[in-house]
Amino acid sequence: MSFPLAKPVDRLYEEVAGFDLVVVPDAPLASALNRRLDRPHLGTFATTPRRLAAGRRETAEDRLAFLSVIEDADIGWKPAAHAIGDILQCWEHQGTREAILAYEEHINDVTRDVLDRVGALETTSKRLTEYRIESENVAVVGLDQLTPLERAVLPESYEVVDPFSDDAFELPPFRIFETTTAIVETVVEAAQSGAPEDIAVVLDAGSEYSPLIESALSAADVPFYGGPGFADDPDHRAFVQLLRTLHGSSNVRVGDVRPVLSRLGVDVSREHNEKRLSELDESAADLSWLRSLAAAAHEYTLVDVLAEYEDRADCSLSAFGTELGRLGLADAPATEANVDRLTFYLSTYEMPVDRENEGVLLADAKSAAYVDRPTVFFLGMDDRWTHSAPRRPWVDGAEQFTRNIQDFQLLLQSGVEQHYLVQDATGGSPVTPCLYFEELLDREYERFSDLPSVAYGRIRDEETQAMETDDGTGSFDRDRLVDGSEPTASTRLLGVDAVSQSSLGSYVNSPRDYCFDTLLSSPDREYFAEGNLFHDFAEFYVNHPDFVDESVRESVVDLLVEETRPFRRSVDEGRKRTEYRVGVDTLVAYLDDVSPEDTAFLSPSDGWGTNAVAEHFDRSIDSPVTERWFEDEELGVRGKIDLVADPTHLVDFKSGSKKGATAVVGNAAIDPPSDTPDFQALLYLTYWRSQYPDRQLSFTFVHFLELLDEIVTGELALEDLDVEDGELDDALTTITYYPKHFSEYASSRSTFEALRDEGAKKCQKTLSQVEYRDYAAVFEQVPIHHTTDSDELIESAFGESFIDRMQAIVGEYKYVVAGCKQAMRELTRIRDRNYFEGDLDAFETFLDDQLAELNRRHTGEERFPVGGPGEEPNERYLNHRDLLLEGER
Repeated sequence: MSFPLAKPVDRLYEEVAGFDLVVVPDAPLASALNRRLDRPHLGTFATTPRRLAAGRRETAEDRLAFLSVIEDADIGWKPAAHAIGDILQCWEHQGTREAILAYEEHINDVTRDVLDRVGALETTSKRLTEYRIESENVAVVGLDQLTPLERAVLPESYEVVDPFSDDAFELPPFRIFETTTAIVETVVEAAQSGAPEDIAVVLDAGSEYSPLIESALSAADVPFYGGPGFADDPDHRAFVQLLRTLHGSSNVRVGDVRPVLSRLGVDVSREHNEKRLSELDESAADLSWLRSLAAAAHEYTLVDVLAEYEDRADCSLSAFGTELGRLGLADAPATEANVDRLTFYLSTYEMPVDRENEGVLLADAKSAAYVDRPTVFFLGMDDRWTHSAPRRPWVDGAEQFTRNIQDFQLLLQSGVEQHYLVQDATGGSPVTPCLYFEELLDREYERFSDLPSVAYGRIRDEETQAMETDDGTGSFDRDRLVDGSEPTASTRLLGVDAVSQSSLGSYVNSPRDYCFDTLLSSPDREYFAEGNLFHDFAEFYVNHPDFVDESVRESVVDLLVEETRPFRRSVDEGRKRTEYRVGVDTLVAYLDDVSPEDTAFLSPSDGWGTNAVAEHFDRSIDSPVTERWFEDEELGVRGKIDLVADPTHLVDFKSGSKKGATAVVGNAAIDPPSDTPDFQALLYLTYWRSQYPDRQLSFTFVHFLELLDEIVTGELALEDLDVEDGELDDALTTITYYPKHFSEYASSRSTFEALRDEGAKKCQKTLSQVEYRDYAAVFEQVPIHHTTDSDELIESAFGESFIDRMQAIVGEYKYVVAGCKQAMRELTRIRDRNYFEGDLDAFETFLDDQLAELNRRHTGEERFPVGGPGEEPNERYLNHRDLLLEGER
């Protein structure tokens, strides 16, 4: 792959050394030529048109014009900024200030007002309009890269120097890494092992690479410049966020202000992230100063708040204070409108930043066309490097595209060594290379791996290492890029003997998300707090049913309201109180019916965990049938049973919406796994089978808020509910385990009699005319097809045999065919709503396989991929979606 070779700066200097003045389109190129000046020279040698006209370094004239306009005119900040931007851009591309008047659709009263005001300012554009080069010995490098306004300063006669030669530039291979972190680590290692002043990094300033490289270089104590701008300064950003917090509603959460608190050195555990700032307990952090500041924000000026921040952060933000003065906001009240103005200004304009120009140079891919460093790393190089298409009629799209693509060509060839560090995929989607490559490369491609490239990843074994060796340039040694050392106890996760249902579900959905679950703590959430308290109440009621009267129920509701207050808006308290009372009453109604009177079938529990309700009423918990913890390393499972109603019946309490039995069984599928994996009922029944083998078992989910709407509207009255008559069934989902294979169950006499006596009408009519031995003979002749799809069963060999045999006995009537189909549909309904011996056997094998794989990954033998057995993870069930940047599946 090749395109025209850019002339090295030394060669360019040789071609222009004899001229009195050299005009170039890019300031870094001018500086590079000036550094090579090897003879006495009077005045400027190489410069850009703007520097030449202004007689100084280029300034951000749009910002200076904005400051002048808002100081002298009563014009809204956004309309003023919009008008200034249009005027200066049109001036740049059409050559005169008044050119915008030709575009009536872009003219209004604000534009006309601002046009006159800008014309009175000493802007660089004005100086360019008025300035003409008088020297007769002038060279222009890259004439096509100059805008019409910049060309206006050129004399009538000048020498054009092409920045490209007739030779070809062979594009180096793209070096593909698996993560952005690996790319950043490579650059930092190079900067540490070499001279930072010899290295430049080109990246999209708005990409994730920018903060990552800045943070990594700082952590490694490697000097750099050209990085974060004024608004990106950590203290500036934190101060603006503090201002935003002051005007947030009472719903502002701790997580919303965590960056500010971290910058101020206030340590608040992540478990409080979802709690409202106004309700955070003082034991978590002393934030009374912040709450007081927010309550009286209208009494403070912006400078007052700035002083408060400086005091808390122990820093000086004098530059920010100066900028507030320029904006006329220093003594303005810290109202939401003024904060909005300040935020708009910071997001629209770049403020100058004093920097020490030493160390690694960080250059923005969209702003630079030349980088004068021996070694240049190019990071990302994706479609975000592409300039946005012109959206104004005064910009010649073709000319602008030419300028952009020539800048891109020159940029790619900056330095003696160029290293293109990219990713081939992120989040499972291919990374699209910068669109300018389409113009430069004569080949089709969709991603970087379609182009000449070298993959850099984890060394897995000798064969993989041999396949992924470098291209021989010697610039990158795999041993330097990847730590090939063996995992140690300090660098790997501990092995796993057993998994909970939630961990298994997370792992099956996304092994990498599961890995982050084990490494990172999760914040408390309202539904966690609610669920725990409801569970505590259910356990408390089973232990002390006679103690729980009307006043105790109300006290429990009060406790729920108080404990969840930090998560909730005050306006929601009434609604939540009603919800909590319904949940408490539903649990009482259900437990009155199923709580075991005799608990001798279980040994005493170990008192696992605590119970907030019991502590509130100063009562003990000693029943062995509630909150029963189990762990079985032989099976590889662990969990906590909410209630053991009897030796064959387990109960679990849920605050969420009800799922039917079909959904519960379907979510626990293993071949292939469901995209909404949930193994609770299957895992608990598998464990309980080991305690009570050869017994029919059941597992019931009690959705204690499911009847909320009916109770609130008066359709149901909990005090009158008869649980035995099924009036609570809409809140219950029960899964039954039958200790036999489904084929045995389906062919049994009891199933035959149930279909004959309770099945659909035509099913009853058909089977009432045959004997059980005729029904059982079908199963002996052709094994029943294992499926939960009734149509698939009907069309299977078993289905055809069943219909043929019944017709042979009853007669070839249409109702016989219909009756047989009804019977098979009922069999599939039973199959997909319950578990049988083969299901639990298969699940035990699945557990063994998952645990073996999990331990290989925990000990470092394999990576934790993003996708699990179902390949693509369900994003709704990811806890750490923002951390899953890896494209590998």
